[in-house]
Amino acid sequence: MKNLFLILTLILFITGCGQGDKKAAEHSADTPKGESKNSDTFNQSFEKLLASYYSLKDALVEYDTVKANHASVELGQYAETLPVTEIRNDSLGVIKETAKSYTGTITGSAIALAAEQDLVQKKREFQMISDAMYNLVRAVHYDKEKIYYQHCPMAFGDEEAYWLSNDRQIVNPYLGKQHPKYKGGMVHCGDITDSIDFSH
Repeated sequence: MKNLFLILTLILFITGCGQGDKKAAEHSADTPKGESKNSDTFNQSFEKLLASYYSLKDALVEYDTVKANHASVELGQYAETLPVTEIRNDSLGVIKETAKSYTGTITGSAIALAAEQDLVQKKREFQMISDAMYNLVRAVHYDKEKIYYQHCPMAFGDEEAYWLSNDRQIVNPYLGKQHPKYKGGMVHCGDITDSIDFSH
């Protein structure tokens, strides 16, 4: 009787594993490996959005307010014109509406950053942009590159803040290379709190 129970358990286990493999195979057939879940139009626009965000981040690292302003204006334009209607697998439209909310935040903060004279306030706007970008990437499941969510424990004195990067190396836009207090010695201060990769 005990042996019969073990045999039945083994059969159920094998059958269950087979079903899991079948489901995985079906999922693979639905979404071929390497193929994006969103349209080419959406992905190209999102790539430009990210590129302008990274340019803004790099300008803040260098304390280059002219480049930061230029990148921020571009970022706002790309956020405003992001074709959210091209987002797939959203029959109820919830993801599209969520994406619109985040792009609205990014656009507003990007405009404010470019108009702001004070560098610390520019970085506070960048913090809001970064938070919205992080949520946007996850909401739309952008799957064309791996993105790192990085953390500064003392961005504004004892206040922490986050940013996105396409590189594991920490290059901190809040402390930057010319920070009056740390004199560039803290530009690599920070850690990775998340890595976003929807390509699988």
